[in-house]
Amino acid sequence: MAREVRVAMVAGEASGDEIAAPLVRALKSRLPHARFVGIGGPKMQAAGLESWYPMETLSVRGYAEAARSIPAILSIRRQLAARLRADPPDIFIGVDAPDFNLGLEIMLRRAGVPTVQYVAPSIWAWRGDRIHKIKRAVDHVLVLFPFEVPLYERARIPVTFVGHPMADGIPDVPDADSAREQIRVGTGAPLIAMLPGSRRGELEAHAGLFIETARRIVEQIPDVRFLVPLATRPTRSQFEQALYDFKGQDLPVKVLFGHSQLAMTAAEVVLVASGTAALEAALLRRPMVVTYRVPKLTYRIMWPRRYLPYIALPNVLAGRFVVPEILQDDATAENLSQAVVNLYRDRVVRDRQAACFADMYRALRCNAAERAAEAVIPLMRAPAVRRSRLGVATAGGTGS
Repeated sequence: MAREVRVAMVAGEASGDEIAAPLVRALKSRLPHARFVGIGGPKMQAAGLESWYPMETLSVRGYAEAARSIPAILSIRRQLAARLRADPPDIFIGVDAPDFNLGLEIMLRRAGVPTVQYVAPSIWAWRGDRIHKIKRAVDHVLVLFPFEVPLYERARIPVTFVGHPMADGIPDVPDADSAREQIRVGTGAPLIAMLPGSRRGELEAHAGLFIETARRIVEQIPDVRFLVPLATRPTRSQFEQALYDFKGQDLPVKVLFGHSQLAMTAAEVVLVASGTAALEAALLRRPMVVTYRVPKLTYRIMWPRRYLPYIALPNVLAGRFVVPEILQDDATAENLSQAVVNLYRDRVVRDRQAACFADMYRALRCNAAERAAEAVIPLMRAPAVRRSRLGVATAGGTGS
């Protein structure tokens, strides 16, 4: 009878949940008796992960919010580490969330558990000194972007470029008409997709701003309609409350429960909070304007420490400003609405963006989950090593 393989995983937010779920499925197809435990969201759980703690507890944004959440987060990390050291898994895979996962990986690696970091910390953007902590924490890094590989090779950290799972799920030719039909918005009116963020803290910063921006866009494009996809019931309720608070009930806004890809595919232009959703829009080849606000303290600490002049992933991948970034104090309803309207009216710029995004799509569509599974399985600990760590006498020695 085949033994049970135990894979521990932690994802800290919706984007990590999205990336990790295909890896769970790819590993299960190779290891039918595997059991997946740790922390994950609804997509990882649907794929087969048993989540021991709510992922939302780890989804914090900015220094102020993080400071308030530190006691709860540290408590979860201590409990999780103790549980995994008491009954070691065959491997641990941290998915993004480096502030949580790297410390946990260090503890588990010292206990003899092989550790993998899936989605590397953005050492190319800021805090490059974290490479030393990563080296202590992990046996292998799985990176999503090809330019990351040399950074880890120079530090002599085993690394594999796997591509981006999101690209694997996007068709070669996104069908805008079909998307409009599926979400029942018709084919006539101009459509703007607005993605204010997946975390509650992001909605606090962006919901009112996006609603005021929509109001200004309507003044210039009277027949426009807006699609706002939100991933969870709490964030959907939060945005609907913001519509009430900012007197936006009369705006032509359709709030969707999920369906972000359909919303962006259907739209002529996307207004998006910087993050994974901006990359998703690029992979869908949708013209976009990127914005972001963080608490003032976070901005004062982070902004001077950045290495690049841009923050949006499409610009990082292109190595230049392809999409406009309107950030922090510049992120006003007046500036955002004008940028969106200008992009909507300028077909040449929209086509130029889409052509650049098509190159990104081809570079990142690599069957990431399969590549990641192939890299992970050889790192798994032998059964004898696992038993010895639990204090059971074995003929195979103590392992390493």
